Amino acid sequence: MIRIDYKPLSVNDCWRGKRFKTPEYSKYERDLLFLLPKLKLPPTPYHITFEFGFSSRSSDWDNPVKPLQDILQKKYGFDDKHIVKATVNKVLVPKGKEYFKFKIETV
Repeated sequence: MIRIDYKPLSVNDCWRGKRFKTPEYSKYERDLLFLLPKLKLPPTPYHITFEFGFSSRSSDWDNPVKPLQDILQKKYGFDDKHIVKATVNKVLVPKGKEYFKFKIETV
C-alpha cells in the first residue's frame, strides 16, 4: 500500500462560495427520501457498502457516492463522520435497468 503524508481534501474544501443543488439533484433527493424504507441503524462505527448498476462503462464508480450518502444521512439521521469503512462496487447493466444498493453495518 502506498502512503502519502498529505491531508486529504474534502469535497467541501474544493469549491468557492455556496454550491446550489441542481433541479435534477433536488428531484433525486425528494424521490429517494420517499422511496427509501424505514431502517433502524446498528451502533456506530459504520461500514457502508454501495453497489451501483450503471448502463455506461464510462461512469465513474465514485461519482454517486457523496450525493447518495448525504441523502441516506438525511433520511436515517446519522452523521457520515461515523462511517469508517466503505466498499463500492460498479456493475454494468442494460440501459433503463440502472439501480443502486446499500448496506450500513457496524464495523
